[in-house]
Amino acid sequence: MDPRFLPHNTHLESPAKFSERDPQLRLLQQQPHCHTPPLLNELPNTAGVYTIGGGRQVGKTTLLKQWMAKLLAEKQPANSIAFFSGELIDDHHALLHLLQTQLLEMPSKGMRYLLIDEVSYIHDWDKAVKYAADAGMLEQVVLMLTGSDLILTEEARARFPGRRGRASKVDFHLHPLSFREVVKLKQGESFVSDLTAQLTQSAPDPAPEQVAQLFDIFNHYLIHGGYLTAINDLAQNGRISEATLMTYSDWIRGDMVKRGKQEHYLREVLSSIIKRYGSQLSWNAIARDLSIDHPKTVADYALLLSSLDALYIQPALLEDKLTAAPKKARKLMFNDPFIFHSLRSWLNPVKNSFEEQIIPTVENPAWAGKLAEAVVTTHYQRHYPTYYIKGVNEIDVAYVEQKRFWPIEVKWTTQLRAHELKQIRKYPNGRIFSQAKKRGEILGIETIPLPLGLLELP
Repeated sequence: MDPRFLPHNTHLESPAKFSERDPQLRLLQQQPHCHTPPLLNELPNTAGVYTIGGGRQVGKTTLLKQWMAKLLAEKQPANSIAFFSGELIDDHHALLHLLQTQLLEMPSKGMRYLLIDEVSYIHDWDKAVKYAADAGMLEQVVLMLTGSDLILTEEARARFPGRRGRASKVDFHLHPLSFREVVKLKQGESFVSDLTAQLTQSAPDPAPEQVAQLFDIFNHYLIHGGYLTAINDLAQNGRISEATLMTYSDWIRGDMVKRGKQEHYLREVLSSIIKRYGSQLSWNAIARDLSIDHPKTVADYALLLSSLDALYIQPALLEDKLTAAPKKARKLMFNDPFIFHSLRSWLNPVKNSFEEQIIPTVENPAWAGKLAEAVVTTHYQRHYPTYYIKGVNEIDVAYVEQKRFWPIEVKWTTQLRAHELKQIRKYPNGRIFSQAKKRGEILGIETIPLPLGLLELP
């Protein structure tokens, strides 16, 4: 193996000590909270070309290392597994040479695993993969490619038709930890199981102390989101470090610039999104307030942020067709509270972002409500087509399942006013996620504590 890649392939020297010597796994074991993504158990063992997409800093590299450790524990020969960082591979010629050389060093029988992290760094990487597949080099190979740009998955589908293997699922998506996963991380599986067992209509309300713990975890979720580094920062030091905030914002800026975008335009677009957070917006409306002349430029920046898994663009729902209303305004929100705090700390730098910016934001009822609504929306969009309803009053979330839509109104308050519920009352299957500590009903509409409602999702 090329010596440049050896630090990430310590299993070749000692499979038994891989978890101790690997840089990602060693660091993970030193943290207060260690997370194993459920996605780990879905990863393949049949030949094919696979992708894992997901935003920066969500743990894709660590997931690959956890997969390697799992394969070794399952007695997969150490020399049949190899990890490569795309940052060190210049182009498709170098990638093809690397694949050819590595396969010659691997056993000729049995499955072989080639893991290429951040493949989008490699110029024309798809040409090497297509050639290798057409040449029969990948017949007994699981080739896993990761990338922080979700366009990676779309490109793979388009460029490798019929060459990706026979597995039913070939594209995977790693998200930041969901609220449920964070509750499990902090309180254990039994705590989550006890609460979810009480989500049925006939079950009694959870004990008040359980609900209080759940709300406390949610309030922290509005600070650190599902980013494990931020979660561990808060657990270890009682704050999120400037370095953690800066690392994420630096990656986003770098990825945007690398794709030909201008940093000063990026700053304007992000500032406008935060200024109107969770509001209905058109590209024209944003462009009018900025130095950017054309709404298409604004749309391009927003779509690229979306492809980097940083931004969710929530369309309005055409209720009769269960699809997006193309001419109606959209709502823009970041995919995780940590992304919001990280990018805001870059846009408006202060000496102590945690004390001067993050805490005042989550303690502000209006801002906390906007962040809570975004958490609910982005959690549902991981699993279902998710929209909002534009009517007399707005419905925050309408997700589509079983050929119908299910409306949810998010009210991060304990005071529900009848005149604000005119729209949700139109839908017999509507629900309200609120700040109240008990389930209930108002004007015939079911109300549920917001954090408890989120536990319904994986």
